[in-house]
Amino acid sequence: MSSKSRKPKKKIYKTTIMFILFDLIAVAGFFIMYGPWSYFRNLYVTTAMKTMHHQYFANIFYSDKAIDKIMSQNYFVKLEEDVDTDAININTKEKSKYKDKYEEELLTRENEDDLYKVIDLKVGTSNGYLVAIYAPEKVKLISTKQFNIGGKGERILTMCERYGGVVCINGGGFQDEGYGSDIPIGPVIQNGEITWLKSEADTYRDDLIGMTKDGKLKLMTNATANEALNAGVHEAMVFGPFLIVNGKALNIVGDPWGQAPRVAIAQRQDGVIMFLVVDGENYINGASLQDMIDILQRYGAYNAANLDGGQSSSLTINGKLYNNPPAAAKKQGGRYVVTGWGLIP
Repeated sequence: MSSKSRKPKKKIYKTTIMFILFDLIAVAGFFIMYGPWSYFRNLYVTTAMKTMHHQYFANIFYSDKAIDKIMSQNYFVKLEEDVDTDAININTKEKSKYKDKYEEELLTRENEDDLYKVIDLKVGTSNGYLVAIYAPEKVKLISTKQFNIGGKGERILTMCERYGGVVCINGGGFQDEGYGSDIPIGPVIQNGEITWLKSEADTYRDDLIGMTKDGKLKLMTNATANEALNAGVHEAMVFGPFLIVNGKALNIVGDPWGQAPRVAIAQRQDGVIMFLVVDGENYINGASLQDMIDILQRYGAYNAANLDGGQSSSLTINGKLYNNPPAAAKKQGGRYVVTGWGLIP
């Protein structure tokens, strides 16, 4: 047989194998989406529905009725009380005796004057990073240079450097135009002044994540900016849900927000502030809200709030992007966002 007659047969063979593989992938996908295991359906739908610009993914495979049923089986009961800052007694020094190995890991440091410590974690197959900050009064809100329509925000890396920060994470939500935005969702308070939505300081209500001047994390439900200022809040922005309030954890049924890259800010009763960042890719891996609560409680969190996650997830340390954000954000050194929290010496 000539080499010419063999080539078409080889090409047909490769094409046949390719179509078989495509068929197997399609069958596997169909089985996952419509098969007997509800876990994959719930994970896919809840993750898609909580990612505003990707809700159409869920509608490709499921009817509105099916989506509503899945969402009704996966929810959380919002924490309605405000943080009692009197329960926080700041003393972040090392101890002679520790409650457990996690407290010892969190509080012991190489030098007694260290401002922070990074603890590397695993959440399923994803990497996590817990930063313990021993100077809570130095945790400040950071933001893009100015808030204006048509802007695209700023990377946390750039923002942190401009503020002279050592450790920074992203913060609140923003009007998402795909690339980012300079418009925060809800009011912003910095250095005791309302820097965004001042005209609605007595009317706009939302869940505020704030810090007092003496370094206490203050979480306020359905509050106005002026109510926050009157309560002693010095820095604040809007996001949620609150994960732990006054030692009580969010009551979660099912897995309402699926798995995704996530970011949270928390505080122990001794005043230590914790930044928690978990890597991942939407629809594939990352952390659930319950995962975040479990880790934070393990390390003694008394109050905690969820921050913007997904593509926005950023942790910078000493001028470098420390975490591994989703691929699209990683290419540009972190997503352009509008606010964040930083350890500002």
